[in-house]
Amino acid sequence: MAKGKIGVTSDNLFPIIKKFLYSDHEIFLREIISNAVDATQKLKTLALKGEYNGNTENLNIEVKIDKKAKTLTVSDKGIGMTTDEVKKYINQIAFSGANDFLEKYKNDTAAIIGHFGLGFYSSFMVSDKVEIISKSYQEEAEPIIWSCDGSPEYNLKKGERTEVGTDIVMHINDDSKEFLEEHRIKEMLEKYCKFLPIPVIFGKEKEWKDGKYVDTDKDNVINDTTPAWTKKPADLKDEDYSDFYHKLYPGVEDPLFNIHLNVDYPFKLTGILYFPKLKNSVEVQKNKIQLYCNQVFVTDHIEEIVPEFLTLLHGVIDSPDIPLNVSRSYLQSDQNVKKISNHITKKVADRLEEIFKDNREEFEKKWDDLKIFIEYGILSNEKFAERAKKFFLYKNTDGKYFTIEEYEKIIKENQTDKDGNLIHLYTNNKEEQFSFISAAKEKGYDVLMLDSVLTAPLINKFEQEDPKKRFSRVDADVVEKLIQKEDKDKIELSQQETDELEPLFSAVTPKGEAGYYVTFEDLGENAQPMVITQNEFMRRMKDMSNIQGGMSMYGNLPDNYTLVVNVAHPLVKQVIEDKSSKLGSDLEGLNAKLKEREDEKSALEKLKEGKKDEEIPQEEKDKLSEVTKSITDIESQKREKLSNFGTDNKLAKQMVDLALLANNMLKGEALDKFVKRSVELIK
Repeated sequence: MAKGKIGVTSDNLFPIIKKFLYSDHEIFLREIISNAVDATQKLKTLALKGEYNGNTENLNIEVKIDKKAKTLTVSDKGIGMTTDEVKKYINQIAFSGANDFLEKYKNDTAAIIGHFGLGFYSSFMVSDKVEIISKSYQEEAEPIIWSCDGSPEYNLKKGERTEVGTDIVMHINDDSKEFLEEHRIKEMLEKYCKFLPIPVIFGKEKEWKDGKYVDTDKDNVINDTTPAWTKKPADLKDEDYSDFYHKLYPGVEDPLFNIHLNVDYPFKLTGILYFPKLKNSVEVQKNKIQLYCNQVFVTDHIEEIVPEFLTLLHGVIDSPDIPLNVSRSYLQSDQNVKKISNHITKKVADRLEEIFKDNREEFEKKWDDLKIFIEYGILSNEKFAERAKKFFLYKNTDGKYFTIEEYEKIIKENQTDKDGNLIHLYTNNKEEQFSFISAAKEKGYDVLMLDSVLTAPLINKFEQEDPKKRFSRVDADVVEKLIQKEDKDKIELSQQETDELEPLFSAVTPKGEAGYYVTFEDLGENAQPMVITQNEFMRRMKDMSNIQGGMSMYGNLPDNYTLVVNVAHPLVKQVIEDKSSKLGSDLEGLNAKLKEREDEKSALEKLKEGKKDEEIPQEEKDKLSEVTKSITDIESQKREKLSNFGTDNKLAKQMVDLALLANNMLKGEALDKFVKRSVELIK
């Protein structure tokens, strides 16, 4: 028996492995099995070259648990190791500057494992002792047994193994007893090894017999050695892609379509990406693309490998050019990773454009499920955004689809305002904004259906790219002002008339968190008597605050609406006449007092001109203060009379409620009162 010390330039290697790799402790099984796969594939290569004459037809890897002995064993029939190879590859882990390296990267699991091939030593994260029982493929090579208890000391002796290959026997420590449980190992094998190129056996297949599951004589192979992405696209049918998708994601809906990646130069990349049916939201969980390295699972967090918007896709990417163990900082700086990212973006855009050109009808059918993905791509990736202009679609309220170029040609003549801006009218809810849509259509305008959670930032981007392009929701203003044409003669109120009507109609607006600003417009006698609108800018900012945390200041602001009173409508004129009839003399008296006091105030303020404050007699100051207060009192009396009149005026309240009803904003008790009042007014 030979004894010795592992050639490590730092005695703290094992403590670092055990301590700093502990958060990822389950990867030890992936590392050990990956080594077994490498050893098996090397033996196959030697056989193809004629350098090994043994049988390579039924090579596999077997994982076994012995709960009594507290061991977990990974066995392969691969290339094996000689005594010299064990000394070279297992004992001599020496590398220059080890102390500096370990200190620098002690918190970075991937850097430690990936840079120095310490995959085998990850077994010490869960083991008190590890044994290697191996026999090399080389003729006359003696079998060996190597063992180590986690210290730099090891034992190496002659073994009795007769079959070519290697057993890694891990004596599981008390803190890691979970790895002696069948369900835990099964879970890890299915996670990391389900698509390995060499069959991995774990126990026997089970069958239901006499009310329970029992083992059969058939080996339980946990992996598919030739998954769909390793095959040529020409050898796969649509159902093959669908079957593989459901193998990856059991119980989900069929995808819209897929992209098969197969690149040999300037890097090697294979994989299949699927377009899932997305809800009208950007999914928070984006770990649906699995990254593999030579069919070994690496991670499902691939934000550094593909652009942000592509994380909404599902599927598999496999590239040997991305190391099995790799740090985020490596991914962010590696040129191969950047090339892979750019290539995948290009392939996705190519595929979407291809489907659009080859079968536009089918593309339109899938648009509602696809649009979130494309909108997200346009917002987050400029290269994709440029390509997407060819296949991005607008859908209008009639269910027709247009490319950006097609749509702008259709609306150019009728929806260009007096300043040359092309106005895109849209709705996010056909039912709630039905009356506004109808009013727009009556004027010959087309209305888009933009109901995505990303609508606000998307139309902001379109407007920024083209200053002559504008988007306005149909309820952002009265239809006459949505697209400003040449001004026409209209009824205009004096300031005094406006001041007297504003409190009257404000009195019948809803009271609560939302605010209402009353304005007066001549919309024509055939238009609605009142319309409720919401400012496009503020509403859009509030929408964006829901998806962008940095804009919470807008999200916290209360909703504000504009009540537009149509002074040309007969019912509004009736309320105005009723006001003049019932309050005329009172208002005249108050207006006369108000004018008298305002004239007095003007005279007093004229006396102050050119004087410093200390030069103005106190008597004049007191008089001015008294007059100012009197004006405020008269205005308050006047406003109170007008508010009381409005509150008692059923017709005014009815018109406001009609406007609320048109916006789907009349509910509960207010709706009940509206119905009862309607009955009274009809009688």
